[in-house]
Amino acid sequence: MFRRRQDPPSPPPASEEPSLPNRPSPRSPSEAIKPTVAPPPPERPERRRGGLLATISGFLTLGVVLALGALIGLTLINRQASEPGPLAADKVVVIPSRSGTSEIASILAREGVIEHPSLFEMSARFGGKGPLKHGEYMFKAHASVKDAIETLTNGRQVQHAITFPEGLTSEQIVARLNDNDVLSGEIAETPPEGSLLPDTYKFERGATRQQIVNLMRAKQREVLNQIWQRRSADVPVKTPAEMVTLASIVEKETGRADERPRVAGVFVNRLQKRMKLQSDPTIVYGLVGGRGTLGRGILRSEIERATPYNTYVIEGLPPGPIANPGRAALEAVANPSRTKDLYFVADGTGGHAFADSLEGHQRNVTRWRQVERSRQQSQQADPTAVDKVDPNTAEPNAGQPGAIPGRSSAYAPGSNAALDGGAADGGARPKAFDASEGTRLDPLRNKTFDLGSPKTVPALRNP
Repeated sequence: MFRRRQDPPSPPPASEEPSLPNRPSPRSPSEAIKPTVAPPPPERPERRRGGLLATISGFLTLGVVLALGALIGLTLINRQASEPGPLAADKVVVIPSRSGTSEIASILAREGVIEHPSLFEMSARFGGKGPLKHGEYMFKAHASVKDAIETLTNGRQVQHAITFPEGLTSEQIVARLNDNDVLSGEIAETPPEGSLLPDTYKFERGATRQQIVNLMRAKQREVLNQIWQRRSADVPVKTPAEMVTLASIVEKETGRADERPRVAGVFVNRLQKRMKLQSDPTIVYGLVGGRGTLGRGILRSEIERATPYNTYVIEGLPPGPIANPGRAALEAVANPSRTKDLYFVADGTGGHAFADSLEGHQRNVTRWRQVERSRQQSQQADPTAVDKVDPNTAEPNAGQPGAIPGRSSAYAPGSNAALDGGAADGGARPKAFDASEGTRLDPLRNKTFDLGSPKTVPALRNP
C-alpha cells in the first residue's frame, strides 16, 4: 500500500504580509516608550433581580426595623414599669382563681395598686418571669408594676396563723376552727381526745378546716413517737396512749412550764404506790366531757360521784385523755422529776407548793387559805379591784370549810351550798373557777391573749 505524499504548505505570496493591529504610530520617541492605556472593560449586561430574592430582602429589612422598634418599646415599658406606683400604704389584695391577666390588671387598678392596667398587661406578657398566680397577696406601698408582677409570679401569699393553747379539748379546738373566718369547709367529725397537737399553725387563704385538723393529727403522731422513744424506763405507762392520758392531766393541773415535770412526778409516784391520782380536772371531764369546764367550782357530791374519769373513784389512769396535751407536757411525763412528792397545792403566786407527806401538805394548804383570806379582805376594802385568776392553777372553792386536804392537788372543794354561791358556813365563796375555757372568763376570747405571759383573766361580771 502506498501512502500519499503530502506536500509542505506553500509560503504565502511575497506580496502579502501578516496583518498587525492598528495602532497609532508614535509621534515622538518619548511617547513610544510610554505604556499603552488599557481599553475600558466591557459593560456588563444589566441583570434583572428575581422576585424571591427581593421579597426575602424586604422581609429582612422589615424585621430589623421591627426588632429595633420593639427593643425601644420594651425599654420604655420597662422604665415605666419600674416607677413607683400610686399605693399609699401596704395593702392585701385577693386574686380570685381562674383570673386572666386583664382581669388581674383590672383588680389591681381598682384596689389602687397600679395606675395603668394596659402597662401591667404588657409588662406581664413580655417581661414576666412566669404565670400570674391567684391567692391573697400583700403589696407594699408604692409598689411598681414590676414589683406587683414579681409578687404574683413568686406566689408567696399572705400567711395566716391560728393558735391552739395546750390543754384544750378536741371539741374546743373544733369550735375555735369554726370561728375562724379565713378557713373554709366543714370538719367531718370531732377528732378523738388527745389526738391533736396544740401549737400555732400557719395557712393560706383557701385552706380548709379539715386540712388543719389533719395537720394537727400528723404532728401529734410525729411528736409522740419521738418522745416515746426517749422516755424514762421508770415511767409506769405501758403505751403511747397512756402517756398522752397522763400528760393531759398534767397539762390541766398546771400552766407553768417549770412545774410540769414535778407535777408529772407527783402522779408517777402515786401510780407506783397504787394511790388514786385524785386530780380535779378528771372530775370535770367526767361531768361535762369535751366542753372542758363546769364554769363553777366542783361540789363535794361531784367528787364522790362515780364516772369513768373520776380519779377519786377509779384507780390508775382514766380510760382516755381529758384534753390535748402539748409537747412540754408529753416531755414531762416521759421524763418526770425524780422526787418523793405526793401532793401539791397553789401557793398564791401562780405556782404550787409540793409535799411528800400529808402533814407537809396540810401546812401548805393552811398557807394557801391564808393567802385567799387576805385576797378577799383586800377586795372587800377596794370594791373596784379586779380579781384575776390563772385558769390553769386556780383553786375552785379553795379555802372553804369542809376541804379535803388529802387530795393530790388539794383543791379543797366546798359543800353543795356552792350551787347557791355560798360556803358551807354561809361565808362568801371565793371568786375562782376550776377552768375558764368556754366561759365568760375564757382568755381565748381575747384575741390579744399572749401565750407567753402569765395566764390571767378578768373577774367574772354579773350579766
